[in-house]
Amino acid sequence: MSSKPFYSSITKKIIMSLMGFFLLTFLLVHVSLNSLLLFNKEWFNAGAHFMGSTWYIQAFQWVLFAGFAIHIFYAFVLQIQNWMARPTGYKRRAAMEQSPFSRYMIYTGTIILIFLIIHLGNFFFVKMGWIGNGVPLTANGEEDMAQLVINLFSHGGYVAFYVVMIFLMGFHLDHALQSAFQSLGLNHPTYWGFIKGLSRVYAIVITLGFIIIPLFIYFKNV
Repeated sequence: MSSKPFYSSITKKIIMSLMGFFLLTFLLVHVSLNSLLLFNKEWFNAGAHFMGSTWYIQAFQWVLFAGFAIHIFYAFVLQIQNWMARPTGYKRRAAMEQSPFSRYMIYTGTIILIFLIIHLGNFFFVKMGWIGNGVPLTANGEEDMAQLVINLFSHGGYVAFYVVMIFLMGFHLDHALQSAFQSLGLNHPTYWGFIKGLSRVYAIVITLGFIIIPLFIYFKNV
């Protein structure tokens, strides 16, 4: 086997892992902002207005989209290469690959991608006026993004769909941090147990954080 394909595969994994760390950080920021809805609408609107009116944050969101696109692209490329390299699969898998979270990463990732397109599309279409009457306004005439979120999460069917998708995202995240560390060569047995535990805690915190918000809003407004 030549070193070029091996190097190419490793390079793809490293790039995908770095983009993955970037997205994991974004999720922490996103769930932190959304959690403001549990306490005060004005706090959430202030945060949303700051992010929507600050040029460097607006520029950063395109960097975020690019990182997300790169992560998805390399995930599919690597998965296709794996399928082509071993079409019948191995009889025994590495310990890390025995996890169901690992075996179905590409499938949960694809479902999450579809969910994000639907979820972000809802806000985009409303903001553009293509659905409903546009974004509600506050008494000061500013966009009331908090009320927009509340309106969306007041529909039981959408809340159920959202919760199921977030659970799938949690399964994906459970393995994501481990996979990123492994791809970067940071999987020494001495601290691998800590990395696995950190990944599990991160997945649980993010999953619960995103699930509590729509459930709180829905049952508060029933």
